[in-house]
Amino acid sequence: MTARLYSNENFPLPVVEALRMKGHDVLTTRDAGKANEGIPDEEVLAFAIAEKRAVLTHNRQDFIRLHRLNPEHEGIIVCTDNPDFPALAAKVHEQLQAVESLEGLLIRVNRGQ
Repeated sequence: MTARLYSNENFPLPVVEALRMKGHDVLTTRDAGKANEGIPDEEVLAFAIAEKRAVLTHNRQDFIRLHRLNPEHEGIIVCTDNPDFPALAAKVHEQLQAVESLEGLLIRVNRGQ
């Protein structure tokens, strides 16, 4: 599947670029004009929902909590830190290919997967 994603401010740009090269539509906080604003996670999720995009983040704990509080979203992909950006992009892409829709899903991408 080709995904519409919204990368949280803490997500590495090289991974975003690699996902774009794999055909995914990734909007960054900078692209959205929201860089360096310290936007609360609830607002990040609300923006992603309004834009019909899944959140892509390293902020695992907070977004797992938000998923539990409100599973009605366009998807949340939480990733562990991985300095091997091509490998992280490949793992995210692989997870995206395994589903038909991200709606309501929480996907965990771990470094060791």
